[in-house]
Amino acid sequence: MSARAPGPGPFPDPATRASPAPDCPVLEVRRLSVSYGPVRALRDASLVAMPGEIIGIVGESGCGKSTLASALIGLPAPGARVTGEVRIGGEDLLALPEAGRRARRGSRVAMIFQDPMTAFNPVLTLGQQLVDFQHRAPAGRAEKRARAAALLARVGLPDPELALRRHIHELSGGMRQRAAIAAALLMRPMLLIADEPTTALDVTMEAQIIHLLRELRHELQGAIVVITHHLGVIGELCDRVYVMYAGEVVEEGTTDEIYHNPAHPYTQALIACDPGHIEGPLDHLPTIPGTLPDLAGPLRGCAFAPRCPRAMARCFAEAPPRVVLGPTHAARCHGVAR
Repeated sequence: MSARAPGPGPFPDPATRASPAPDCPVLEVRRLSVSYGPVRALRDASLVAMPGEIIGIVGESGCGKSTLASALIGLPAPGARVTGEVRIGGEDLLALPEAGRRARRGSRVAMIFQDPMTAFNPVLTLGQQLVDFQHRAPAGRAEKRARAAALLARVGLPDPELALRRHIHELSGGMRQRAAIAAALLMRPMLLIADEPTTALDVTMEAQIIHLLRELRHELQGAIVVITHHLGVIGELCDRVYVMYAGEVVEEGTTDEIYHNPAHPYTQALIACDPGHIEGPLDHLPTIPGTLPDLAGPLRGCAFAPRCPRAMARCFAEAPPRVVLGPTHAARCHGVAR
């Protein structure tokens, strides 16, 4: 990892933004739902992230992870109907007008997008964009460029000044991801959202990005939300985990609770399918039979019931309750003992 570059610090003065109190949530999501016409892509999701915490959102493709990420930053897809609350530092982002949400992006909440190639403008240099990203900072262009170079050094780019002169397609995959992390951190956000931060990276680079995010949690004085389908990333990086299925949170707990004592049948099946948990040779890789339900139609009972080996008659007729299993552990399932 490269040493911190001299000169202006990579972040604005911490005094320019209020830090959350240690016992107050950085992020508090309450009954968040997102619909696209008849399709209920996200249903009554609730979650909390405390200062200094990294939480993981995990689930298979189509479970609503990216929809949740876009709602957390106040950028739902056109035509989306969003209800509920997304409180960042106690302020409800969804209650603000678009101008207010735009003003909070960067300083309150920022996002590392899944594909750095599409997150940057291909015709402008990286330096031009990182300077423009700081348009709300009270500083000259030279100071903003120096701050961008210092932050690129902090995230591990070996020659920041050269990188600032390059276009995004001239960087390797790992360098692009580091540049995307630097861009998200420019205004020192209170909440950082990382959407599949290690996708398409080799194993070595994936380990370096995980290590970098682990280090940055202490410098942010905020929280990080990691959205992924990769259970290995969750295990290496996160303190607590929210497991999603068919647009809703079906289980939540510490990483140890989710890995070593999963309560929901979907969580158990998801872990059983993880290659890291497979011992010995197999003729066929384990899978979860069936398909995700149609979210455009009415859902009766438990959404996972048609695929669940433990489903009972009531699972198809009654929505499962949220069963509290411990101070940090809960699951939505009829078959879970209180």
